[in-house]
Amino acid sequence: MKLSAFEAAHERFISNHVDERTGERRGRLVRGHRHAEKLLLEQVWWPLFGSFEHLHPEYEVADWNRKSQFLDFAFLPPNGRFGIECDGYQSHVKDMDRERFSYALNRDTYLTGMGWKMIHFSFDDVQNRPEMCRMLLQLVIGPHMLRALDADTTTLTPMEKEVLRYAWRFGASIRTTEIARHFDLNYRTIRKPLERLSSLHLLEPVRRGSYVVGYTATEKALEFLL
Repeated sequence: MKLSAFEAAHERFISNHVDERTGERRGRLVRGHRHAEKLLLEQVWWPLFGSFEHLHPEYEVADWNRKSQFLDFAFLPPNGRFGIECDGYQSHVKDMDRERFSYALNRDTYLTGMGWKMIHFSFDDVQNRPEMCRMLLQLVIGPHMLRALDADTTTLTPMEKEVLRYAWRFGASIRTTEIARHFDLNYRTIRKPLERLSSLHLLEPVRRGSYVVGYTATEKALEFLL
C-alpha cells in the first residue's frame, strides 16, 4: 500500500534523526516519539507547513543546573527558537506532584529567558480541535516565518552590515562624508553599499534639493541587526 505524503515524509523525518543520534539522545527519540507526537505533526504541523524543515523531534535542552531535558519538538529556523509540547492530562497534570509542577513552570521561564518561545498544546485539543491548534501555532510562528522569507531573499555583504550597524548606532541623520570617513573609504566606494541599503529600505536618504547628503536607519534595519 502506497504511503500518504505525510506518512512518507514522517518516516524519513524520524529515520534521519534516529540515524544522526547516538546514546540517550537516540534512545529518547525511539522511546519518546509516540502516538501523541505523531498526531500533532499530522493534524497540526503538516497541514500548515507541509515540511519538517528546521524541526527536531525530542530535542535536548539544558536547564539552569545543566540537567538535560527533552522538548517534544524544537523548531529552529534561522531567526528564532520555538519549543513545542503536546501535553496529555494524565501524564502532565493529574499525575504531577507539586515539585514537578514547579519545575515545569520554572523550566519554561528559564527557556524563555534564554530566547525560546514555548508553545503548549493539550493532547485533547490536538485530537479533537486541531483547527484551533493550527490557528494558534500560525499566530505564534507566522510573523517569524514572514521575516525569515524576507531575510532569505536579502543577503547583506559584511560591509553593508557594518554600514547599517553604524547608521543605527548613530541614530539621527548621518552625512555621507562622515560614513566614508569612519570606514576610511572614499566617497565613490561608500556610495555602492549606501545605495543598496537605501533600495532595500534599510536606510532612508536625506536630500538637499536633488542631492542625497546623508542617511537615516529605518525601523526595518533592526530586523537585519538582531
